[in-house]
Amino acid sequence: MIVVVGIGEDGLAGLTLRARQAIAETQVLAGGARHLGLVQDFAGARVDWSQGIEAGLDAIAEHVDAGRSVVVLASGDPLYFGVAKNVIQRFGANAVRVLPAPGAVSLTCAAMGWSQPDVQVLTVHGRPLQRVHLYLIPGVRLVVLSQDGDTPSQMAELLTERGFGLSRMTVLEHLGGAAERRLDGVAGVWAHARAADLNTVAIEAIADATARPLSRLAGLPDDAFDHDGQLTKRAVRAVTLSSLAPLPGETLWDLGAGAGSISIEWLRADERCLAVAVERDPLRAERIKANAARLGVPRLKVIVGDSLEALDGLRGAPDAVFVGGGVSSLSLLDAAWKRLRPGGRLAANAVTDAGASALEQFQGRHGGERFVIAIEDKAPITHFVNVKPMEPKA
Repeated sequence: MIVVVGIGEDGLAGLTLRARQAIAETQVLAGGARHLGLVQDFAGARVDWSQGIEAGLDAIAEHVDAGRSVVVLASGDPLYFGVAKNVIQRFGANAVRVLPAPGAVSLTCAAMGWSQPDVQVLTVHGRPLQRVHLYLIPGVRLVVLSQDGDTPSQMAELLTERGFGLSRMTVLEHLGGAAERRLDGVAGVWAHARAADLNTVAIEAIADATARPLSRLAGLPDDAFDHDGQLTKRAVRAVTLSSLAPLPGETLWDLGAGAGSISIEWLRADERCLAVAVERDPLRAERIKANAARLGVPRLKVIVGDSLEALDGLRGAPDAVFVGGGVSSLSLLDAAWKRLRPGGRLAANAVTDAGASALEQFQGRHGGERFVIAIEDKAPITHFVNVKPMEPKA
């Protein structure tokens, strides 16, 4: 049995009797250098993450195979952005017991007097800071798990640039330990020196007159995207996304992505959604990456290349495919259709006669909806098709 013990800055003194007993009785102690340093009096074998998590898990596996008991030390609640997920994925839930302790989120909310269900939590530890853009809404309370001591000043700069310089920020260092310290201030005039590397940032978002909060519903304003004209316009985009119907955890392939608006709004629908944008023009591909970062979804994967050729290199079966560029190619439509998982959705837009003709032929083969969208803002008429594969029969 592997026991994952959540441990705070107060070390052994803050652990339950059950957790202390697990540490006292184990033969192997694993964890990061900081956590291992909190348990000085231990005579057994030690495993750290200095060579990476996978290498550490390999070392743990050797001890487990030899019949030795293992305790893994982790921060606070080990299943909240913690290493327990990796341990369970490797060894299985039946082989792992988790003993959580108060984590950074609960300690931060306690320090701030905030109700946990009323805050938005995100981590930028090992993840892009631009993820914060997705949550910048007036009045929201954010608890941000930092990368290091530079995160607070970087966060203050980001907030100010987005028109949230009035936001109140609190940096909490070494929560729960003897070195705990609190720094308060306003983002636009943040003047504190570099924080301790172990810190959490609490933010109460306050917008100024320059702020532009954006809804997470489909159909962002066109000028929310940097583009060169190759953009699915707002009204058409809203209809397209409603047909693609993103669900948590689903994957979209956006073929001929242009400015990336479809895949970006797909990702904004839910944090668990995934998307791949394929664009042949390198300049547009870089623009897609910039749009994704600015709109809070830097996890968008961008591939530079021809859509039909890119399909050969993409693995798995997507839940949805959007064909934006190259829609006049029946070979592309057919290839994308074949890659969809059973029950998946394919949507495509056309603004030329050739594209409309291809969609008409494609619909004749596979069924689905096809209709014309006419917007009275002098934009071109768009021919739209949405099709859904049949579920496999028993």
